[in-house]
Amino acid sequence: MNDFYVTAPGEVAPPVPRGPMLCDGRDMRIVHNAFLWGYQQAPVLVRDVAPGDTARSAFVGRWLGDLDATLHVHHEGEDQLLWDKLEQRAPACALHVGQMRAQHAQVQEFLRQAAPMLVAWTRTADPDIGEALATAYEELLGVLSTHLRREVVEVVPVAEKVVSQQEWEQLAEHGLGAIPRSRLMPQLGMLLASTPAQERPGFVEGMPRPVRVMYRLFGRRQFEKQYRLLFPGQPVPRTP
Repeated sequence: MNDFYVTAPGEVAPPVPRGPMLCDGRDMRIVHNAFLWGYQQAPVLVRDVAPGDTARSAFVGRWLGDLDATLHVHHEGEDQLLWDKLEQRAPACALHVGQMRAQHAQVQEFLRQAAPMLVAWTRTADPDIGEALATAYEELLGVLSTHLRREVVEVVPVAEKVVSQQEWEQLAEHGLGAIPRSRLMPQLGMLLASTPAQERPGFVEGMPRPVRVMYRLFGRRQFEKQYRLLFPGQPVPRTP
């Protein structure tokens, strides 16, 4: 199986500073995989809702709204906690950081344009609005597929050399802190479900112990219930 996270023809990665690794950025692939998986499902979920089925559109719409909000917070954390550090500590990476900032702005504009469509479709299950919304998510996925890949390939190797583990973990803390407790466990389940099996143990061990315990006690059940409702008839992915 080919690795998605590789440099495409014509792309040039910045030089990686010498010295020891200060943080482990592998979790960025896991988070990005979850976003890519989620936005691959989004157009299908919207188009599968029958016209006028507002109960279904409300349920799917809440899930999509959570996905959009989580992506916004993820980018917000990088904007606030990462880019300035990279520009200051690895000046040769400044051009790539500028590209990351520009791509974030592009993604945010897609989310801004999709937001009123999502609200209207959630309330009405109007098929014309739904088609426009599904198309918007397809366009957003196109931008994300490039941005999330290039961030892992070009930025993370530099960050691992100039950002401390404590500073890196602040990104995850920022994201977790913005997710309402009622939605945290199902979102964690989606994250684990979209993670390759061989990468899950290390990711799970890196989670705060209280979160691991909560997921095993009741979070897995919350995720599985949500998954069955979102994707009726499909087997539920096994998570730790």
